[in-house]
Amino acid sequence: MDLDYDQISKEAQEALDAVLGREEPLKPRDRMAIPAQPMPAQPSGVRVGNMDEVALGYTEAQARVEAMRCLQCKNAPCIDGCPVRIDIPAFVIACADGDFQKAIDIIKANSLLPAICGRVCPQEVQCQIDCTVGRALKDVEKSVSIGRLERYVADLERAQGKAHAPAVKAETGKKVAVIGSGPASITVAADVRREGHAVTVFEAFHKPGGVMMYGIPEFRLPKDIVQGEIDTLREMGVEIQTNFVVGRTRRLQDLLEKDGYDAVFVGTGAGLPKFMSIPGENLVGVYSANEYLTRVNLMRAFDKENADTPVLPSRRTAVLGGGNVAMDAARCAVRMGAAEVHLVYRRTEKEMPARIEEIAHAKEEGVIFHTLENGISFRGGDDGRVHTMECLRYELGEPDDSGRRRPVPIKGSEFLMDVDCVIVAIGNDSNPLIKQTTPAIETNRWGNILVDDTGKTTMDAVYAGGDIVLGAATVILAMGEGRRAAASINALLG
Repeated sequence: MDLDYDQISKEAQEALDAVLGREEPLKPRDRMAIPAQPMPAQPSGVRVGNMDEVALGYTEAQARVEAMRCLQCKNAPCIDGCPVRIDIPAFVIACADGDFQKAIDIIKANSLLPAICGRVCPQEVQCQIDCTVGRALKDVEKSVSIGRLERYVADLERAQGKAHAPAVKAETGKKVAVIGSGPASITVAADVRREGHAVTVFEAFHKPGGVMMYGIPEFRLPKDIVQGEIDTLREMGVEIQTNFVVGRTRRLQDLLEKDGYDAVFVGTGAGLPKFMSIPGENLVGVYSANEYLTRVNLMRAFDKENADTPVLPSRRTAVLGGGNVAMDAARCAVRMGAAEVHLVYRRTEKEMPARIEEIAHAKEEGVIFHTLENGISFRGGDDGRVHTMECLRYELGEPDDSGRRRPVPIKGSEFLMDVDCVIVAIGNDSNPLIKQTTPAIETNRWGNILVDDTGKTTMDAVYAGGDIVLGAATVILAMGEGRRAAASINALLG
């Protein structure tokens, strides 16, 4: 096997030297002895001064060595953990063999967004959590790095100019409307268009891409990658209308009854930010994470020379929350020039839902963590701008409905924190506009649209998926919902 040893770790070199000279194939114990390959990244002191992608991606040698760690388990627990059921062992062994085109072809049989999923999906709680290697080593971080391999082969295909739009069957004369342009909607649009049906995507913002465009920062997901997926849809013949708010610009019923659409998919996401209902939330300088990230990402407030998007300069920013959105907001605040960024979370770090990698990157970039604390009010000055946050300390009690231990306030533990910017990142509710304007669609008490096993809503010919059904979830889960709904729409129209 021809590998560039300069591109892999010394430990990996030693492990390979011990086994590659043999004639017999690698045994499981040999594969287990190969150490996990770390992801190359920008140094923390450099990356805080730019919005470029932090993770730099594997080299070919790193990808092949990492793939060699796979045991090719017969029961393939990794597939069970994948919401779209990619044949993971097959694509990984293709990587180990250096057949990267075969690897990406296997992935694309089930996933349309490998470059995106490889970057932002939480593989450590999905396909990698039950990896036999990680379980044997008692550390999910030592599982085979499936997501990093997925990213590598997707990026390689794009860099070599080999990426192409899926083939489209003959026109059927049927029309499908897709509302929203996030991962679930992109999946539906592509799967339905492949069957020859005309597809129009209606997007409320001025750029398509949904949360991948407005919510996830450039340093985690470069926007040219998202734009590439949108361009693929257009190459397939999908029409995309931006600045079009279904429910306001046009009612959903009108799409079916007046505009001649045969089916509709609703993928409007979870775009309604949650607030804490505490004093001072209306002060200047208190943002929802949605607003802050939209200003920074979609409206490019970080590009001060070329964008006029207002974001108040901050000296001391507090971010409330412990999920990926909170990490994104905190790391954006660092790059926007805050001298101090404090992340405040009412449980311990163990209970944080954010990815381990995102927590580590935030710490490397200087974000100061305050666990078992939370804000309970904001105070402002005569200028109407926030200047102080009153906080309370907590201890953990019994588990709640989420399975995590409940935070219990400690009486008399109040204290003040000086801040001039607060970003509330405690989650989102489902977009309420479709429900408000379409009484025939039923929702649960959280505003999520109710669907059956096929993805169909309570309204004829209307399907839904992604965060509008699941609540705030992941890109790959939204894609899984989209695939299910697309199959149902194709069956309906077939």
